[in-house]
Amino acid sequence: MATLLNKRATPTLHTRKAFACFAACVLTLVLASTASLPLSAAADTPYIDAEPDALQLKIEQTATDYNEAVANLESVEQQIEETHARIDELTASLPDQQEKSGDALKALYNLQQEGYSLVDMLLNVGTLEDFLTTYEYIDRIYTKNVNEINQLTKMQEELEATEKSLEEKRQLAETEKIRAEDALKSAQEAREEAQKKAAEAAAAEQKAAEEAAKTAEAEQEKADEAAESEPEQQPESSGPEDQGSEPPSSNVDWSTDKQAFVNEWTPRIDAYLAGSPLAGQGKTFAEAAWNYGVDPRWSPAISFTESSKGANCFASHNAWGWGSVSWSSWEEAIDAHVRGLARGYGYTISVESAKKYCPPNWEHWYNTTLAQMEMI
Repeated sequence: MATLLNKRATPTLHTRKAFACFAACVLTLVLASTASLPLSAAADTPYIDAEPDALQLKIEQTATDYNEAVANLESVEQQIEETHARIDELTASLPDQQEKSGDALKALYNLQQEGYSLVDMLLNVGTLEDFLTTYEYIDRIYTKNVNEINQLTKMQEELEATEKSLEEKRQLAETEKIRAEDALKSAQEAREEAQKKAAEAAAAEQKAAEEAAKTAEAEQEKADEAAESEPEQQPESSGPEDQGSEPPSSNVDWSTDKQAFVNEWTPRIDAYLAGSPLAGQGKTFAEAAWNYGVDPRWSPAISFTESSKGANCFASHNAWGWGSVSWSSWEEAIDAHVRGLARGYGYTISVESAKKYCPPNWEHWYNTTLAQMEMI
């Protein structure tokens, strides 16, 4: 019995090999599945809460000015529509009231011409009650006709006042339109300046990467010459430059107004986010991008890198791996994230921003996010 137990307790060589093979397969599957999971950047709060620089302040202020001007213009246009409606109503009612007033004038004239006969009629009534009834009847006729004439005068005065008010509102609308156009021009200039600044920074990064690659190649050639007898080794990757990554193409058009900008980017972002928890938030992303002057692709792309577009959030509505921040809605979260990107990381993705956002694994973060941006 003891021998049998010992045989059962001691695995054979074949069993150990089979177990080792099984364990290796399991480990491979785990590593493969883990590699596909989104990164967790845990972005530093100081960058999230960074104070805006002069250019960013200008961008945000011009957005506020433009939004206010457009809202005021829409309000004035609504008032103009209401004023037009009242003018049309008064104009349509005037002919009928003029006819009533004409009849009333005739009736009053007849009453005046028949003044003596009316007095005789009142004096010849039999009783006081009949006198009062007759007097009330005559007074009612008089009052009704006077009211018709007064109503015409009132309507004419209201029409004149309404037309005057309409003209004043038209002038105000012209002023608001000019203000909105000026604000839009300032907003466009500020955003184009930010885009130009980002493009210059990207070009500098690319040039530095190319120079670094040349230096690395020269050093590798020297190392190969010094170690001709040693086995050849593959150089290790040093970052996104070695993997062929380039800065994102600058295809954001800031020369349009806000509505055109939002109309262009909303469906593109919605298509990218389809089927995810962030689905349907394309307009929110587009409006925030306009308000803060940020590449509209950047925040949606980061949501993929960090949480598979909101599917794996470690805090409420936090799809971007930002410290311990949470929000009560996607709208609030998106606005806060885009604002934080603008103030703490810049107009669009760059090697520098990747190093700030995800220091431990910035190369993979940069490449993944950049690839997603190019898909939008």
